[in-house]
This record gives sequence, C-alpha cells and structure tokens, in this order.
Amino acid sequence: MRIIIERKPNRFYPDFKRIIIRFFYNSVERSKDLVQKVIDMNEEDVEVTLTQTLREFAKRHRNLTKKFKQHYEKIKDLLKDTSIDFKHLSEEKKLLIGSYCSMEYSIKSAAFFNPSMVESPDQTGLEEGSKRVIVSFRATGEGHVSSIVFHTGVIDYKGDMHFEKSGRYVDEAETVRLHNYNKKTFINKLSEMKVDKGIISQVIEPLNEKFVYNELLRSVNDALDKNNANENTKRAIREIIWLADSQYEIKFSRDTDISERVIFPISTTERKGIEDARFVRFVDDDGEVTYYATYTAYDGYTILPKLILTKDFHNFEVKPLHGEGAQNKNLALFPRKINGQYVMLSRIDGINSYIGFSDNINIWDEPVKIQEPKYPWEYIQVGNCGAPEETADGWLVITHGVGPVRRYCLGASLLDLDNPTKEIGRLEQPLLIPNEEEREGYVPNVVYSCGAMIHNNKIIIPYGLSDTGSGFMSVDIQELLKKLVPV
Repeated sequence: MRIIIERKPNRFYPDFKRIIIRFFYNSVERSKDLVQKVIDMNEEDVEVTLTQTLREFAKRHRNLTKKFKQHYEKIKDLLKDTSIDFKHLSEEKKLLIGSYCSMEYSIKSAAFFNPSMVESPDQTGLEEGSKRVIVSFRATGEGHVSSIVFHTGVIDYKGDMHFEKSGRYVDEAETVRLHNYNKKTFINKLSEMKVDKGIISQVIEPLNEKFVYNELLRSVNDALDKNNANENTKRAIREIIWLADSQYEIKFSRDTDISERVIFPISTTERKGIEDARFVRFVDDDGEVTYYATYTAYDGYTILPKLILTKDFHNFEVKPLHGEGAQNKNLALFPRKINGQYVMLSRIDGINSYIGFSDNINIWDEPVKIQEPKYPWEYIQVGNCGAPEETADGWLVITHGVGPVRRYCLGASLLDLDNPTKEIGRLEQPLLIPNEEEREGYVPNVVYSCGAMIHNNKIIIPYGLSDTGSGFMSVDIQELLKKLVPV
C-alpha cells in the first residue's frame, strides 16, 4: 500500500499582474524611422507625450525613467552605424525614445511551477520550532520564456506554511557584469561542443590564462580578418561568443524584497528560458554556506546546463557546467562534499540516474549509473527531484518516474551515506500521483519537484502542478524510510 501523505493548502498559480519593463527592438529600419520621428518632434509635444506616458506607467514600475534611459542607450548603440544624429538631444527626447523602445512583459502569466525550497540565510525573529524558507519557482510568460522568481515564508512548529505577501514591483538585476574566463576550461567546453579546433586555436590561444569579454572580442575580430569571414569561421565564432555570453554576474538592490527579484534570461544561451532551477544550501568543510542552483539554459534550439551561486540572494554568479557528467537535464548537487569531493546527480541519457564526483564544482567527468527504471510507473525514465536530504539512514532522494501516457509521479530512493553510488532502498509505489485537480494543466498528468527540505522530522516537498501552478506536501520521514524496499 502507498504511504500516507499530507497535501498542504498552499497554492501558487499564474498571475498576469507580475510585470517587468523590457527593451523592445524591431529592426534597424523601423527603429531608425521611429527614433527620427521623436527627434523631429517639437519640445512641447515631447513634454506632453512623456508626461502622459509616465503618468500611465510610473505606478507600475520602480525607477521607470532609469529604464527608459537605459533603453535609449541600447537603441543608440544599435543604430550607431546609421545616419541618425543623436547629438544635442534634450533629456526629455532621450527618455521618450527610451519609452518607445520599451515593453511590459508578464513574467508568470502562463505558468508558475517546478519549485525548489531551501532554508533562508535569515533565521532571525522566529518562534521555536519554526524555520524561514526561500522557494524558487519557474515563472513562464508569453512565448514560453521562463525565468526564476522567489517567495519567502515560514514553516511553523506544526509544519504549516505561511508565505509573505509579494512585493509591489518586479525588478530585474540592477547591474550585470560579464565574467572573467579561464582559458583551459573554456577550451575544454568548446571541444565538447565540437567547435572547429583550428578556430579555437586562433581565437583562444593568444589570450592569457585569465581573460575578459572585451579581450575575447578583439581576438574574435582578428580571426575574422585573417579568415576573410568564411562561413566555417562565422559558425565557429558564433559558438564561441554563445559560450562566452553564458557566464555573468548579476546584482539586485538590497531595498528590493526577495519576491520582487526576477532572474530573467540575460545571455543568448538562455534567451528562451531558464528552466527548473534546483537550489541547495551547500555547507563546505569549513562550515561556510553557499547556495547553488543547477538549471537548464535554453536558446530555442540547444540546452546548456548551468550553475548559479549566491551567498545572500542579492548577488548571483552564473557559469556553464562542463564535462560528460554535465550533459542533458536533471542535475542536482549534494548539500556537502563526500570524501573531499563535490557530488552531483544527473540523467545524462534521459532515462537513468547517474552520479558524479569532482574536485571542481564546474567540471564533471566519468558519471556512474546508479539507478534504472524498475517499476511500471517509472518505465520510461527515472530522475531526481532536487538535492538529496541527509538522514541517519542514508541520502534520501525524492525522485520522479514517468509511466503510461507519460504520467509523472514522485517517488523516493535512499543512497548509502559514505558511498552514494550504492542505492540501498527505493519506493515500490509512487509517493505522489497527480489527483484530479493536479492532473489538469499546460502539460497534463505531471507532478514534479526541484527540491525539498526536512523540517521537524517531516520532509516538505514543493511540487509543480502539470506545468501550470505549484503546491506543497509533507510526509513523515520515519514512515517514508520504513516504506523503502531494499535493493
């Protein structure tokens, strides 16, 4: 018989009122025509139009004029090789041009799902037995573009969940800085991508062991000149720039509530989505805490596994993951090192579960298969649902299995504490099957989680509802461990 679970009353669903202001660009000719129309306007009409625009939209966004100015600078840069004369423009005309190059985007109008939950860095002011948590969600809007958003709440001593009200605004990062690159790992990743070795040599070899984005661009331009920009060179250059764009750092203002921060696609590698972030509170051997998240970047054609790291949920660093063990989706880090090494679960073949060990958190080679589909409800594929939880009996992994009619169910397995390549227990029956309410949605018959946590002898599991909304469940740890069948 299946184990008894408790579905929580807390629910999150799409909300078209959560909006950000985005840069809008159509084409060179249309943008050129539009900008020229504003330049030709008299100042009185500019003032009236700008005032009306700010009156209509300023209540919907924080620092709207700052965004307009940023978008003006972007369009100015894109049109720098045209006949447009940007000199001597009034501040009002710059802002108005920026407003025409702006659009609102509803980040969670279509779906709000696949949550991951971790203990918050801030545990102050709580009652005994309570814990403050941060839950990340995959928010999806128009065009199925996914981003990461957060909510914070408290699990009380009874296991009930109380979430704080969302902040008024939604803000993208205040600053974005491209990364410093390591030549060796950069070359290795390009080799994995099967980029032309000759072009790699021409572009990367002249650079220092550590280089920055502008240095890479100069080397790219030199290679284009030497090769007369033939098609093979252009293709290889696009892939090099694609990889370079995937690494960046972002910073949010500290006066924003965590519910107001959105990690929206920044690089070309993720322009169609940041998918299924699996956050984990990682404690290093010296006790230092870092929050990591593995996620899948999607550009509309290709996926790239990537890693986020943060200490405070204000500042984030983003890098790609490298190696044979960092392919496909479904990557999840363990919350601490084992025998001096980082450990990560994966599903590199799309069917079975694997585990990898590494001295470098960004490089994963030689994955080991640890789990195959065993029961009918998981015959199509098995995989993890986030970082394992440490118990006295072993590493508890919430899993997902896919069965008939591609129905996704949640399960659980247990890995040996000292040798997690060894599976020592698995649920024979699903832990959670989508019920009549949960099975209806954008992708029917799917329950899916990206990370649970243990609190007061219960494991609290947030989960997606058929790729549309999100819910929560809990189960007694000891009762769950008793149900695991030895393997």
